[in-house]
Amino acid sequence: MAWDFVSLQQGIDQAGSPIQLLWKPGSAPWKPPIVDDEYVGWAAEQNAWRSGVSISDLSFHMSDTFVRGPGAARLLSDVSANNIETFEIGQAKQFVPVAADGNIITDGILLREGEESYVLSGVPAAQNWVTYHASAGGYDVDLDTDPDRSFTPGDPRLFRLQVQGPAALELVERAFGGPLPETKFFHSVEVSLGDARFRALRHGMAGQPGYEFIGPYVHHDAVKDALLTAGTSLGVIHIGALAYATNGVESGWIPTPTPAIYTDPTLADYRATVGLYTYEGQNPLHGSFYSDDITDYYTSPWELGYGRSISFNHDFIGRDALRAAKERVRRTKVTLELNRDDVRDVFGDSGYLNDYGRHRIESNGALVGTTFQAARIDPVDDVLALSLVDAAAAEPGTEVEVVWGQHPGRGTAPDADLGFLRLRATVRPAPYNEYARTAYRAD
Repeated sequence: MAWDFVSLQQGIDQAGSPIQLLWKPGSAPWKPPIVDDEYVGWAAEQNAWRSGVSISDLSFHMSDTFVRGPGAARLLSDVSANNIETFEIGQAKQFVPVAADGNIITDGILLREGEESYVLSGVPAAQNWVTYHASAGGYDVDLDTDPDRSFTPGDPRLFRLQVQGPAALELVERAFGGPLPETKFFHSVEVSLGDARFRALRHGMAGQPGYEFIGPYVHHDAVKDALLTAGTSLGVIHIGALAYATNGVESGWIPTPTPAIYTDPTLADYRATVGLYTYEGQNPLHGSFYSDDITDYYTSPWELGYGRSISFNHDFIGRDALRAAKERVRRTKVTLELNRDDVRDVFGDSGYLNDYGRHRIESNGALVGTTFQAARIDPVDDVLALSLVDAAAAEPGTEVEVVWGQHPGRGTAPDADLGFLRLRATVRPAPYNEYARTAYRAD
C-alpha cells in the first residue's frame, strides 16, 4: 500500500508553526541503528579510542547521496561555501551549505570519487538541499540517495568501518601486512584486502588517529572480520551505539544544527518538496531554552568552527550574508565541564548519559548560551556539554550555570521560573580532547 506524500510545509501548517512542530520535551537521544548498544560496556568503549584501539561500524546510520555527471562540480559549488576547484580525487571535505541568510543547512562529508563523481554522506538535510537545487536549477547531473537504515530494510550500498585510537595504525599495519600508502588528513587511498577493494580515508570521529574504510557493502563482513582479527592481540574493542553517540563531544563536532529553512518565504517550494518524515520534520528540539521563534535555533558556520572550509572564491547561495556574518559572530563553541558535585546530585554517581537538549547557559542570571549535546565521558570522569556561548563568556575558566530541565513549550513564558535544576559549570576549549585540538589535522 502506497502512502500519500506529506510535505514539511504541510506539517508546519498543521502544527501551527515550525517550533510547535519540532518542540518535543523529553525526547529520547539519538543512537545509531542496527549495531548493538554495547559490546563490552559503554564506558570501556569510550576509553578504547583514547587509550587503545577501537572499531566502529558506521555502515547503517548515515545517508549517502551519489552525485554524478558533468554538472556535479558546478552544482556542489553553487549550493555550498566549499571551494570545489581545489578538490583532489580521493579527498573529502566538510560540506558547508548555507541558506540565503548565511546560516547552516547541516554539514556533511563530501568525498570526490572520480572526475565527475562525488558522494555526500551524513545527516540527510544537506543531501535534500543538494537534490532540490539540482532539479530546480536544471543541472546536468544524476543523483541517487541511499538512506540510512533506521527505517529502510536491506543492506546499505556502502560499508564504513572506522579504526581509531593510539594503536590504530598498528592494527591497520597488521591487517594489511604493512603500512598503508602515506596520505594526508581527509584524503584517501585505494586499498585491498583479499578480493575486496575499497578506500582508506584518514579520518576519525573522536579526534584520534585512524582510518575510515569505505567500500561496497558486499565486502562488509570480510573486511570487518579481518580488522577485528588483526586487532585481537591489541585488545581491539567494538564500539556500540551508546558510546559512539558520545564521541563528538570531545572532538568538538555539533551534530544536530537546526536547518535554516523554516520561515524564508523564498523556500516555500523547498519546504513543499521535503517530506514531513525527514530530519527536517522530525529532529526534535527540547530542553530548558525555549523560544517561539525557530530562527533563535539557527547557527552560523562561523560559530560551529567551519571557517577553514569556507571559500569566497565563487558565487553560492548565501554568500553575501555569510561574508557579512563573519564580522558579527556573537557566539563561540566551547565545552562545559559540569560540576561533579552537582552532577552527582542531579544524575547520580555513574551511568550512561547522552542528551541533545538545548539547555540554557546563564551567567549572573542572564542567558549567555545554550548546550547542544551533553554526555558523561567516563575516561575523564566528567559530564561535558558541547555548547555555544556569547564571546564574553567563552574564556576558558569562566564559571557559568546550566539550567537543566524540559520547558513545556508554547503557552509558557520562555523565561518562566519552572524550578529547573542548576548545575555549575566551567568553560573549557572545544575540541576538549587535546589531540583533536592540536594535532588532529596537522597534516
